Amino acid sequence: MQTTTAATTSVPGKYWQWRGHSIYYVKAGTPHPQRPPLLLVHGFGASTDHWRKNIAELQNDFQVFAIDLIGFGRSAKAKLQYSGDLWRDQLHDFITEVIGQPAVLAGNSLGGYASLCVAAQRPDAAAGLVLLNSAGPFSEEQPSVESESVQTEVQPPRQPDLWQKFFGDVTKWIFQQPWARFLLFQYVRQPWVIRQTLEKVYLDKSAITDQLVEDIYRPACDPGAVDVFASVFSTPQGEKVDILLQQLTCPLLLLWGEGDPWMNARGRSPKFRQYYPQLQEYFLKAGHCPHDEVPEQVNSLLREWILSISA
Repeated sequence: MQTTTAATTSVPGKYWQWRGHSIYYVKAGTPHPQRPPLLLVHGFGASTDHWRKNIAELQNDFQVFAIDLIGFGRSAKAKLQYSGDLWRDQLHDFITEVIGQPAVLAGNSLGGYASLCVAAQRPDAAAGLVLLNSAGPFSEEQPSVESESVQTEVQPPRQPDLWQKFFGDVTKWIFQQPWARFLLFQYVRQPWVIRQTLEKVYLDKSAITDQLVEDIYRPACDPGAVDVFASVFSTPQGEKVDILLQQLTCPLLLLWGEGDPWMNARGRSPKFRQYYPQLQEYFLKAGHCPHDEVPEQVNSLLREWILSISA
């Protein structure tokens, strides 16, 4: 169990009203005239709490913000069509209205895809982009913006092609039914299932604390959480990652947890480099959430990189 202050204490947050919805965010550190602020964006099912180890250190060098995407954490869980475009607009408006100047966006998983959408399609808001095991489909792939954890829970084992197609179609049909999505949600939000899922995607099991499980479980009990969960099965496919990378103009840093079972880091890396060759990247001995599993390494790389692009 981790006992450091950084691992157990979250910075108190505030609420911002966006399109009539309450959005939770955290602000730490003080502005630096020569350094852009940093905005941290969590992945599917996570929240600002997932960045506590990073905020604790990085606030010494930067003004740091972290935000709960609408539908997650302490933010509103409204009945909306959730999509990369919705979260892109939320992040862009937050940077414009609350931060007040272009920020370096750092996003994990789904938050990485949303951050990429901002940096590529709303370049006025982005001073830089950091992707940590970022989600999102390339043109030659099937859609994968929805939760990887949901996919691993509902997809059947690989079968010969004919059976695979049959079971895949049946599974898809079942989880298009509201009753099935409701039952699945009741299952996957249980603390023991959350812990089991985390154990699949963290290399360092000691990083899976009771607090981490509670931080993911708590928002899943909020009114409307089941509707957000159900929306991942009908989320319209967003823009392809390769198209976004070709629109990107700001500096890009990739941080890969190379032990991620949901994403083939070594396989995805060349695709990013193909479409944005000037990027920098590092492979870390971690799983899907390197910022939480090896925070000291991630914080150090983030700090050095932001200072280098600010010089």
